[in-house]
Amino acid sequence: MTNPRADRVREVAKLVGRSGRLKRRQFLAEGPQAVREALRAHSDCLAAGGTAVVEALYATVECLKKYPELLEVAPGSRLQVRVASEMVLAAMTDTVTPQGVVAVCNFVDVPLAEVIAAKPKLVAMLCRVQDPGNAGTVLRAADAAGADAVIFSQSSVDVYNPKAVRSTAGSIFHLPIVLGAELPEVVAAAKAAGIGILAADGYGQLNLDLLQDESAARSFDQEIPDSLYDLADPTMWLFGNEAQGLAGEEKALADHRVAVPVYGAAESLNLGTAATVCLYASARAQRRLN
Repeated sequence: MTNPRADRVREVAKLVGRSGRLKRRQFLAEGPQAVREALRAHSDCLAAGGTAVVEALYATVECLKKYPELLEVAPGSRLQVRVASEMVLAAMTDTVTPQGVVAVCNFVDVPLAEVIAAKPKLVAMLCRVQDPGNAGTVLRAADAAGADAVIFSQSSVDVYNPKAVRSTAGSIFHLPIVLGAELPEVVAAAKAAGIGILAADGYGQLNLDLLQDESAARSFDQEIPDSLYDLADPTMWLFGNEAQGLAGEEKALADHRVAVPVYGAAESLNLGTAATVCLYASARAQRRLN
């Protein structure tokens, strides 16, 4: 494919916009890492009798030579693979410098009920998170921490935004994602399933370091009088808007508000860093039980 004005190129380019994505329930994954993970998820889903994750793959000759594994995943998977010029890829995407490969993927989000039914131990809930880069970073951190799902509130950014997808570095294909959720409904379902709700709040009454100290003491069978909260318990963390944090009514739905202590002169931690610290604190405590 060499014509950047071709109808097929224009159809793919429509997925850069939210309306185009919603109409077709498809999004773009760009770059070797994201596409590699998309193809792996595609093969796994088909092997398990599920539906296709990737519908089409467009790549330059140079990219396919450099990353031959992108073609190794495709055979027998009903996947369209087309060689395209750099000009075509530039016309398909919103990146200034195309990364040589782009995949058209079907939406991968799942219903809330499916996540709750799987009895998750660690979940991240994003409340009114607006920046696509931040959203992708939190999703990637949740994946790295071994979380079981990430839930986006109705007023949060579209995780299928190209910048958000790039920020996940392929993690969007690794764990269940719920979109457009109402926080009261999520909290009610989680509590009914025995999942504790912790709100990440810089002014929270609980200190994350103290909770981690208690968790470490439990691992040595030490008794914890007046225990505050056991991080090893199934937990859902609530993370709020980048600038405003969690609203009062959002924090009120949590069992506890937990602050990450700041020991230096910084005013606070950014969303991605705070979420990473909180999720890893829970992950480490839960893995001590194994």
